[in-house]
Amino acid sequence: MVNRKLVRFLSFRYIILASILIVLAGGLVLLPKYEKREGISPETLLSNVISPERYITTDELADRIINQDPSLLLIDVRDKNNFNKYSLPNAVNIPLKNILDVDSEPYLNQDQYDVILFSNDNLYSDQAWVLCNRKGYKNLHVLKGGINTWFSTIINPKQPTEDMPSNAFKQYAFRKAASMYFGVAYPKKVQKQAVITKNTNTVSVPKKIVPKKKKKKMPVEGGC
Repeated sequence: MVNRKLVRFLSFRYIILASILIVLAGGLVLLPKYEKREGISPETLLSNVISPERYITTDELADRIINQDPSLLLIDVRDKNNFNKYSLPNAVNIPLKNILDVDSEPYLNQDQYDVILFSNDNLYSDQAWVLCNRKGYKNLHVLKGGINTWFSTIINPKQPTEDMPSNAFKQYAFRKAASMYFGVAYPKKVQKQAVITKNTNTVSVPKKIVPKKKKKKMPVEGGC
């Protein structure tokens, strides 16, 4: 009963968040049009906000990290305190309030990496995605459910019941093995049962080197 109430609460929260994002994007459509405007058009932004394609699941992300996908760039948009307590491997901390800072642009405006934004849930990461998308940044994704879902699916996966389909057990086997990869200790019996399907090598993920973009020189204006 408690779980149902929690699911309803979280679903209601995400519906409210999605509604707010759509209203904000829609409001930009009604703003006066200027000849010089940075980023994409409000109409394109609204279309992007409605699309669910920006989300990446915890299973997809775990698989890419385990297989050492070199195209990943993880951005933790929570505050520094939360970041220091726990974050994903090799993530860069750019708090939501600093998303539009000049120093943040080389990390977020990428054409060589898939930028994965995440927070505790989707609240801050969705806001960060909207701000970056409005600027016209490419290859942006949001970790669906954030750190909370990461813990409930990858770090502490729930074992399926006997009446569930076979793919649920395959998913559980992957998640169990993934949790071991990310440092969760289990009894030896469980370790033998868990097998990572695509890559059995437990090697630490290499640090990312993010190319810094050179700042364009502004033309010198004449006059006093």
